[in-house]
Amino acid sequence: NKGQKEEVNELLNEIITTSSTQVGDGAYDRVQTKQKMAIPYDNIREADVFWSKRIWREIDVREKMNLIFSAEEQPLIAVLFEILRNNPDVQLFADDEFTEELSIEQVVSKLHLRSKVDVYDENADDYINQEVTNAFNPDEYKKFRLKEDWIFDEERGGMVVRIIGLAPIRNVYDENGNRRGQEALFWMHYPEVRQHLARYDSYNPLNDAIRLSWDSIFEMRYFSSRITKESNV
Repeated sequence: NKGQKEEVNELLNEIITTSSTQVGDGAYDRVQTKQKMAIPYDNIREADVFWSKRIWREIDVREKMNLIFSAEEQPLIAVLFEILRNNPDVQLFADDEFTEELSIEQVVSKLHLRSKVDVYDENADDYINQEVTNAFNPDEYKKFRLKEDWIFDEERGGMVVRIIGLAPIRNVYDENGNRRGQEALFWMHYPEVRQHLARYDSYNPLNDAIRLSWDSIFEMRYFSSRITKESNV
């Protein structure tokens, strides 16, 4: 309903760290980012696929090469939520097979940004149950998971990589604060969000003028990762 959507948008605004300046903060206007477009993939014919393998890999943002994924200025997790806020048509899924669709309301509810606690009321001299807003902590998302297809294309005579899915990973804790494992907050169909990721720049510690878009980061393989699973019997 309308009230629920407004509440979700309010919570999303608290998650997103980017903000617009009130005056011109810079010697020139940055318009190139908004005009960027993802380069369309070349078509791969099934007849040209000599070999293929599906793998899953994890990106640990604590590794030196992956520090841009958790940069305070614009971490990837905040970029994903901003894409969801500005593009409600982007689909989210509960699994990497893209069979169970999730709504943005379901995803926000999993974050537990709103909770009820007992607060002491001096006027009533008693504890009352009050709803509070918990701050979103992007540092909780230490890993991102990718689902990829590696293909040897006979027409090109070389390997081709296609990212199929992208998911932020977080730790799961029990009521006593003990770590019970990890879970994917949601899965995004990567080809669907490529165009949106191309309009967001990542942080470049060496050059403020030239920055790679998040789509370029993934397509140029500018990250360190490890394979966690592969397709097999």
